[in-house]
Amino acid sequence: MAASIREAPGVKILQIPKKGKGLFADKDFKEGDTLFSEEPLVCTQFLWNAYYKYTACDYCMKSLETAEEMYRRLASLPSASLPHYECCDRKCHEGEHVTCPHCQILYCSARCRDQAWSQHHQTLCLGASRDDPDHPLNKLQETWRNMHFPPETASIMILVRMIAMVKQTSNKEAILSAFSEFCHRTVNEEEAIAHKLLGTEFQEQVEILRNLFTESLYDEELSQWFTPTGFRSLFALLGTNGQGIGTSALSVWVKNCDQLNLPESERAELDKFIDKVYEDMDKESGMFLNCEGSGLYALQSTCNHSCVPNAEVTFPHNNHVLEMIATQDIKAGQEICICYLDECQRDRSRHSRQKVLRDNYLFTCSCVKCEEQVNDPDVSSAEDDSDEEGSDMEMDS
Repeated sequence: MAASIREAPGVKILQIPKKGKGLFADKDFKEGDTLFSEEPLVCTQFLWNAYYKYTACDYCMKSLETAEEMYRRLASLPSASLPHYECCDRKCHEGEHVTCPHCQILYCSARCRDQAWSQHHQTLCLGASRDDPDHPLNKLQETWRNMHFPPETASIMILVRMIAMVKQTSNKEAILSAFSEFCHRTVNEEEAIAHKLLGTEFQEQVEILRNLFTESLYDEELSQWFTPTGFRSLFALLGTNGQGIGTSALSVWVKNCDQLNLPESERAELDKFIDKVYEDMDKESGMFLNCEGSGLYALQSTCNHSCVPNAEVTFPHNNHVLEMIATQDIKAGQEICICYLDECQRDRSRHSRQKVLRDNYLFTCSCVKCEEQVNDPDVSSAEDDSDEEGSDMEMDS
């Protein structure tokens, strides 16, 4: 099992009346401190990302391109070069990649390959059938892609890996207990989550996915997960708790460039060059600028929402390792909260924020900011409504 945890030094999970679980500081933290670090119980790259050749480690999602290779591909500039090559994550060079000897799936290291094999890949390895479109697992992935166009917010492959983990483990009780700790929903809420993930035809689509899921992985010991109710519950668990993951060799290069001690004129020139790099990529590749996926994180999933959060999720290592960073000083006993809204949505009216949270996360926010604005008019601008229609479904708690 991955190094997912339900506790860490300095933080603790507590029950909150009428609210459920919450994560609290067990000591004082300063702004910028790392509150905790954790690996996911399970994660996977989004299928559209993989389809568009975002090469990543199949276990930890580490980007397997150099920053320069990534820039060339995303900007369609095959001869482009980046300065300060020393700022690139040198470990992602192609010569250090390893593969599954049976199906040739890529990993960043032998450790990740072995971890994947022991966790889920022994069950899911397709061997020579990896490119067979008629294999049930390949049909499942293709069906998901055709139902769930980008930007993706979840992946059917997390559910596939969950089943494989239970099949492979020698301690099924421990794995099932770990999954049971994540937030669960009522039957009606589960249906609402499926509707959000799959759109207006969700009932028919859920059944299509369930049939392919069953054909691929059915196990008598886990028969409850393959029933219509059980599969919908798995779907809701994913929709409610999935945390988006973004990795990028180029982002690591930019971060390291920012830390260089340069003369003022060189700094200005480098900043201008970096701006152009992003303009070039955005013009050519649009939304596909990072390797993206989703994972289930035990501690992160207990963090509740606030429109004025005191912490934020980061992925500083160009892989699936999550670090929760304090965005302000946090006192011992204070709840650790993150914001489920994107940067644009945070600045909208209370009415608009509440609508996004009710529609996508099934709760009404009562944070300090919302309480202070309780008497504000319940109106939304056209810009608010537009943002809400395109809001991300990824649920964190």
